[in-house]
Amino acid sequence: MTAQPNYRKTLLACYLGFITQAISANFAPLLFLTFKDSYGIPLEKVALIPMAFFMTQLLIDLAATRFVDRIGYRTCVVCSQVLSAVGLSLLAILPEVLPDPFTGILIAVVLYAMGAGLIEVLISPIVEACPFENKDGMMSLLHSFYCWGSVGVILGSTLFFAVFGVENWQILAILWALLPFVNAFNFLKCPIERLTEDGEGMKMGQLFRMPLFWLMALLMVCSGASEISMAQWASAFTESAMGVSKTIGDLMGPCLFSVLMGISRVYYGRMSEKLDLTRTMLGCGALCFACYMLASLSSSSVLGLMGCALCGISVGIMWPGTLSISAQKCPKGGTVMFALLALAGDLGGSIGPSMVGSISSLAGGNLKTGLLAASIFPVLLIAGLIVLKKRVAAAR
Repeated sequence: MTAQPNYRKTLLACYLGFITQAISANFAPLLFLTFKDSYGIPLEKVALIPMAFFMTQLLIDLAATRFVDRIGYRTCVVCSQVLSAVGLSLLAILPEVLPDPFTGILIAVVLYAMGAGLIEVLISPIVEACPFENKDGMMSLLHSFYCWGSVGVILGSTLFFAVFGVENWQILAILWALLPFVNAFNFLKCPIERLTEDGEGMKMGQLFRMPLFWLMALLMVCSGASEISMAQWASAFTESAMGVSKTIGDLMGPCLFSVLMGISRVYYGRMSEKLDLTRTMLGCGALCFACYMLASLSSSSVLGLMGCALCGISVGIMWPGTLSISAQKCPKGGTVMFALLALAGDLGGSIGPSMVGSISSLAGGNLKTGLLAASIFPVLLIAGLIVLKKRVAAAR
């Protein structure tokens, strides 16, 4: 009698994959001032580190449309874990051994960003391809692990630095690298299915000719921008609005934001069978707009912080919800569709925070003005969802 594949092992590996991505995205930013003080790297060069990370992810998202189906999910997802582990390990080593520490940091960042990009492209379709019921809920629960990973790396690193000192950050980088190293073996052994059979998945040109795809891409851009704009500026906003230290700002800003975003994804994962996804996303878009308004227009620092934190709840369903709707409306989209949607989400995640920073600078460093401008993204998301509902209703 043939044993049935244990897809729970696949799910566990994918959960750890998203935690790995969270480590890659959030660990180095905690060390920006340390890089400046320890290696004498000016802040304008330090600012290139997150740019290198996100640009590498964007390029991998685009390149994945060409090679993932040819190479196969398993090989690519194992490579994602190996690249993440090697990159995090080299972050601790290269700045100490290369003549230019900044070059060493960039090499390490590019390597683990390649791993993070592959994770973003592959993990969602791997879970979508598993024969689970309640795919909407599974997708939302899966993406909550990025939030828990973000919270874990912030709290875990803060605790490590408090106990052992920030000067020992290289040890912590090696410790964080152990997770993707171990998870590579999980992906080697767990069952992995494909979304579509060979030759059945849609090509890029076919997707580009579909108005529905462009609507989904718009939703992903708005989801990424709505989420990352607040997440990246939450610490600075909390420090300026509340007048607290960097440590307290990190805990009350991005950490609280990630906790509430994770809670919203877990809640929807548990309740998805009783909720209509499109209506839920419309409600989340409205709440997101209200949160941006509260953060940017309130004269009370406490209400501003509430707007910042509650925004985590509102954006939680947007990214995984859009992926679920796309899989339902375009089941033949395959890996190419997921890769292009990841690219759109990352594009939004790059545009949104940059817009907040630029407009804030033009307003004399007033972050509230930048956040007010970013409220356009949940508005566009709501408009896109309304168009989607009308298209679905007309097709019936």
